[in-house]
Amino acid sequence: MADFPPCDDVCGALEEHVRRFFGGQELEAFTWSAGPILGQNPHFRVLRVPPKERGGLWTYLSIGGWAATEDADRGLEFVLCTEAEDPRAVELLAATTYYHQGGKLGLGHTVPIGEPWLTGSACDHLLICLPYPFGPDLQTCHVGDRHVDFLWLLPITEAERAFKVASGLEALESRFDQVGLRYWQVDRPSAI
Repeated sequence: MADFPPCDDVCGALEEHVRRFFGGQELEAFTWSAGPILGQNPHFRVLRVPPKERGGLWTYLSIGGWAATEDADRGLEFVLCTEAEDPRAVELLAATTYYHQGGKLGLGHTVPIGEPWLTGSACDHLLICLPYPFGPDLQTCHVGDRHVDFLWLLPITEAERAFKVASGLEALESRFDQVGLRYWQVDRPSAI
């Protein structure tokens, strides 16, 4: 087994990775006290990055999700973007991180929310995919022998999830490219 840094060191290194990527933008940290996440993972927090420009997106990133697989040399963190500042993003990251306990989630998996991701949206699932809006510089962080990926939580509809199950992740992502998916829009129509 590899020699891993303590939890606080890993979380600190991940936070520094995010700070470097966002180049000095002011970050704010949040926790989610409702629900079981802090009992399961006391290191969990969410970093919120404001948009650089007016009309840009708010970015929320989990820190502590990697601990779901702390005995392995790989871990995951999650990224979610919103059009407006919204504490619901912190809640969704807490729920996803909690659900990931034991390493249940990975690239291409879908998390059912059971309700719209934001009020007024038809999207009620989160697709775990590569962080395309940010690229590989955000995606990958090495902390000692541990490799942590920041993966994107993309809100999708039930029809889009069914299409992914039937046709595969690549086909769904191609469909999103074809329609010019505006993933941040709460009231966006289904691409399927």
